[in-house]
Formats: sequence, C-alpha cells, structure tokens
Amino acid sequence: MARYTGADCKRCRREKQKLFLKGAKCESAKCPIEIRPYPPGEHGRGRTKDSEYLLQKREKQKCARIYGVLEKQFRGYYNEANRQQGKTGENLLRILESRLDNVVYRAGFAKSRDHARQLVRHGHILLNGRKNDIPSARVSPNDIVEVRESSRQMTPFQVAVAEAGDKTVPAWLEAIPSRLRILVHSLPERQVIDTQVQEQLIVELYSK
Repeated sequence: MARYTGADCKRCRREKQKLFLKGAKCESAKCPIEIRPYPPGEHGRGRTKDSEYLLQKREKQKCARIYGVLEKQFRGYYNEANRQQGKTGENLLRILESRLDNVVYRAGFAKSRDHARQLVRHGHILLNGRKNDIPSARVSPNDIVEVRESSRQMTPFQVAVAEAGDKTVPAWLEAIPSRLRILVHSLPERQVIDTQVQEQLIVELYSK
C-alpha cells in the first residue's frame, strides 16, 4: 500500500497553516510552523503571488494531506463525489470524513489521523463486530465502531479513556469512551465539518 513517508511538518509549512498531522506536537511550542511560518526550501520566503491554478492545486494538496490520501485515491474520491447528487465538493468531504481512520480520530481514540490509520491497520478496530484493518473502509449510518476486546488495555486506548471529554466529538458521531465504542448516527453535512478547506477550488481544478 502506497503511503507518504516524508516529514509531516514540512507539509504544514508548505500550506502555511497547521494541518494537525502530528497530534500533541501541533499544539506545542515545538511545532515547526510556529518557528518557521514559511514554506520549506531555499526560496520559501521569497515566493511571488500565487496564480489561480496554483491556489486550486494547493487547496487540493492541503485537503489530501489533511486526510492522508495520495493523488490516485483522492482523484477516485472526487470522481465518485461527482457522480453523486448534490454539490460535488460537499460530497467529497463527506466521503473523506466517512473513512474508518477519520472516524477513529474524530472520536478522540487517536491523537492524529496517522495514529488512527496505524491502529486500524494493526487490527485493533472492529466495524459492526468484525475486524477491519482497512483505514479507507467507509462507515454508514447506524454502524458501530469499537476497539477489539483484547486491545483495550493498550496505552493509546487507556489514554483515550482518561482524556475523554477533552476533545469535541462531531454531532454525527457518538463516542462512548468507557466502552471504547463509536456510534455513527449519520454522515456529516458540510456545516458540521470543521476542515478548513475551500472545496470549490478543488472542484474547479478537476473540472478543467
């Protein structure tokens, strides 16, 4: 399975904003974007005004990086969103939000989406009572996501229980930390998705 193996903090600096890819580090004074708030590279501080195409490209890259999706898969999500009824950009974000790794992260059971992806890949997560080790698996309304019984004493999950309530869980999900369980009530509408992305720019990019 292809995945990005470079430095996550460079991705945030490239987008000139925090993408919260490193969990607690993003909230600390050690976050590189706090120290060097400009793009990486020799010419990072001297970039000229961005063109319309570059703004669209950067928005697509930012969205893909937030959710940890590579180009081929992201394009597939866009094509699926474009075939659905409604606004393509909103459909795209709904698809990304419904990924299993994102649900585990949103519920507060992981510090970052990368961390959630690792927990899923290692087989610690059940979807409707069955082990599911595919981070890109999609949830549906009324699904139940929970931590496998034999994994509940692991440190990440014990930390999640201890820190329950510190993170706001979106309304379309219900986290039950005491049982390490997540109830999926619905798929999210755009107004409850707090991802700072201008999805219309992505639609304009792919529509050319």
